[in-house]
Amino acid sequence: MPNVFSKILLVVSVITLTACGGGGYEDLDDFMAEKKSRPAGLIKPIPVFKAYKAFTYSASALRSPFERPVEVTEITRLRMASNVKPDPNRTKEYLEQFPLDSLSMVGTLQQGDALWALMQDETGGVHRIKLGDYVGRNHGRIVESTETYVSVIEIVPNGVDGWIERPRTIQLKTIEEE
Repeated sequence: MPNVFSKILLVVSVITLTACGGGGYEDLDDFMAEKKSRPAGLIKPIPVFKAYKAFTYSASALRSPFERPVEVTEITRLRMASNVKPDPNRTKEYLEQFPLDSLSMVGTLQQGDALWALMQDETGGVHRIKLGDYVGRNHGRIVESTETYVSVIEIVPNGVDGWIERPRTIQLKTIEEE
C-alpha cells in the first residue's frame, strides 16, 4: 500500500509541475522587453545647500526688549527712596566673573536642611551655591533657592550716580533646552 501511495503522489507532482511550466505569458514577456529596450532616465542631482553661518548674539548684557524701559522720573524717585549700594570691601566669589545670563541651573543637592543649587558656568564647570552666595557681574545675591529655580537680586547702576535692586530668576535647565 505505501508503494501505491508514493506512486500516486509522484504522478500528481509531475502533472502539477508540468502545468506550471507552460507558456501563456507572451504579452508579459513583450511588455518587459519593450521596457528594457527604452533608454534609461536621468536622475536629478542632489541640490547644493548653503552652509549654516552661526550668529553670535552680542546684546545679552543689554536690557531685554520685552521689559519696559525705566523712565527718568522713576529713576529719580527710586534714587531718593533707595539707599542701596554694593559693598566694595566684600571679597568677590568665583561665579561673579561670569554674566548672569551665561549661568544656568542644572540641578540641586540636599544635605540635611541645606539645599544647594548646582550652577553651570559658560566654560562647563558646575558649582554649588546656597542662599546668600553671590553670582553674576552685577553684585547678584541669592535670595531664594528651590528645586526648580534660583532667585537673585542684582544691584545695578540707575543711571544717575545711584544704585537700584533688580530681581532676576535662573530656571532649572531641562533636557529639551540643551
